[in-house]
Amino acid sequence: MSAASFRLWAPVVVVAAIIFAFSSVPSLGTGLGTWDLVLRKLAHLTEYAILGALLQRALSRSGLAILIGGLYAVSDEIHQHFVRGRHAAWYDVVIDTIGVTIGVILWRRVWRNARRNTMP
Repeated sequence: MSAASFRLWAPVVVVAAIIFAFSSVPSLGTGLGTWDLVLRKLAHLTEYAILGALLQRALSRSGLAILIGGLYAVSDEIHQHFVRGRHAAWYDVVIDTIGVTIGVILWRRVWRNARRNTMP
């Protein structure tokens, strides 16, 4: 693997591993009732937005980045199905895929603005 490929893909692998690690924790509840649900769903959205941005950076193809991020969300829910105290939920896949899409869009905007500001 080239150094350039490593720089592109290592962050993707690290974030995917962090998501996997959090999914392995039996219970992430805070005991805050409704706020617990809201905070966990925002965490889903955020971690997958980061993954989406990194996938877009590595692939430079939005559709493919969203597809891979969405498939990772599916695999994450399947993984959670086998973790005691966790369950798989289709709506988490939807939330995660929305997060991936947000990350892709944000990366594209940042990249486009950076290119625009560096051009003479």
